[in-house]
Amino acid sequence: MRRRVLVRGRVQMVGFRMFAARVADEHGVGGWVRNTDDGRVELLVEGPVWAVQAVVRRLAEGPAAATVTGIEHQELPIDRPLTAFRVVG
Repeated sequence: MRRRVLVRGRVQMVGFRMFAARVADEHGVGGWVRNTDDGRVELLVEGPVWAVQAVVRRLAEGPAAATVTGIEHQELPIDRPLTAFRVVG
């Protein structure tokens, strides 16, 4: 399963990208995370259904310094498998 995830709230400058990378590594998913110009954090997460769903649930909680006010996600087709997870911006 591949999902694009957008997280809004107080999610930049609070360690959210590093939190997301750690959660992704814990669940063995591939993809990437980056800050957006409008203050959100965007992710692409790919892996087994159970792992992607677990990552999305953890993102909704966020790290202690963050305040997540909303999360949007949509399933996307897998065109080229992603095996590693990285912080891209």
